[in-house]
Amino acid sequence: MTDDARTPTIVTSHREIAASAERIFELIADPAQQPRWDGNDNLGEAAEGQRVRATGEVFTVTLTYGSVRENRVVEFEEARRIAWLPSEPGKQPPGHLWRWELEPLDEGRTRVTHTYDWSRLTDENRLARARSTTADRLRASLDRLAELAES
Repeated sequence: MTDDARTPTIVTSHREIAASAERIFELIADPAQQPRWDGNDNLGEAAEGQRVRATGEVFTVTLTYGSVRENRVVEFEEARRIAWLPSEPGKQPPGHLWRWELEPLDEGRTRVTHTYDWSRLTDENRLARARSTTADRLRASLDRLAELAES
């Protein structure tokens, strides 16, 4: 919790998607696909050919207002989990993390959990934006992801 103890610093949403974990993970692990399902309406575009395959990789996205972010992959398990720390190019990550976890329920259904963790965010300029990233916004990403994966 933040100092005011009302705003959670770890926000999570989840839903079941009628698609395989592999299909869903392809949409998440390929940065070029991310603007299609981003419920925060924050991602403008990402170059093709950056599909993530391991911890330690870095992919780049351009935000809707034109800034570029490098995203350092800190957790990775193919078709199960991916998490990254965004930062300005060439700078240390300020401490917020995006995580996706996929749990296959059967061949055609997957429980997907999306988490935004800003408990270690050190950049005061990003606090207002972090506070505005609610479970509803994470759910919007999940809903858009489901629409793409189920089509």
